[in-house]
Amino acid sequence: MKIGNIDFGSRPVFLAPMEDVTDIGFRRLCKRFGASMVYTEFVSAEALVRDVKTTIRKLQISDDERPVGIQIYGRDTDAMVEAARIVEQAGPDLIDLNFGCPVKKVAGKGAGAGMLQNIPKMLDITRRVVEAVRVPVTAKTRLGWNHDQLIITTLAEQLQDCGIQALTIHGRTRSQMYTGQADWTLIGEVRRNPRITIPIIGNGDITSAAAADDAFRQYGVDAVMVGRATFGRPWIFKEMRDWLDHGRVDETFDFNRKLDVLEELLRINVEKIDEPRGIIHTRRHLAATPIFKSIPNFRQTRIAMLRAEHLDELLAILEQTRSLLG
Repeated sequence: MKIGNIDFGSRPVFLAPMEDVTDIGFRRLCKRFGASMVYTEFVSAEALVRDVKTTIRKLQISDDERPVGIQIYGRDTDAMVEAARIVEQAGPDLIDLNFGCPVKKVAGKGAGAGMLQNIPKMLDITRRVVEAVRVPVTAKTRLGWNHDQLIITTLAEQLQDCGIQALTIHGRTRSQMYTGQADWTLIGEVRRNPRITIPIIGNGDITSAAAADDAFRQYGVDAVMVGRATFGRPWIFKEMRDWLDHGRVDETFDFNRKLDVLEELLRINVEKIDEPRGIIHTRRHLAATPIFKSIPNFRQTRIAMLRAEHLDELLAILEQTRSLLG
């Protein structure tokens, strides 16, 4: 599968852009474990144009995570065009347009999935951005605003006609947010449309190697994108690559090796930010990781782990968990 001149090979698996999650440290871990493509946290076009320093810092990328995309969102056409030009200077392999974020602070202001209520504006932004930059431009969106407006089959053709070089479809409507089950039937319908010549990337409920395999086999997508299932589990890409490429998951990648990865992520975050905020930034992953679920009577240890405020204290608690499995 290719986007522009980027060749991803067979059945690639992408890391979804997620605010406060896909920082450079986490992206590099996911890349190491086999992510075919990673994305920065999505960034506000308005903030980029205003040169907001915290937003500008999100554009930092490194060569060892390539190919890497930067995703932007906004509701103003001129701001999106200017932001795309700013982003291009950061040297990403592609620029992605966020027409899918459902959260109120984005969609409620007409950006992200809010664009599903203003298709002419969405298409104008897409055309203008494609014309403004030289790197490939892609887009991500949802099935529609709600189940009465499932417009993705038509919208996919319209976005393709605007010049995007790939389209990611999340199998939910904006009204669903992240609830219920993702519906892949319309994603498959878009992929089977003979008019669609660009790659179609499926997103939503890809939580295991088997789910990724099923998405390729049943719906024919060109790639799958993994989001929330990566929390506390960057090695999910290794599981998926092992399954997709060899038909099995590496059983030697056990609890101890996974715990090593979480400790590494903690150290990366503390070094990159500082001790208090690095620990807080890592808590999302420690709370979500599935590796502690098999430990009996873990509740008090979990509470202590998520309340720890110092690196040495937290590392000691994590190390203690090795003995809890006997």
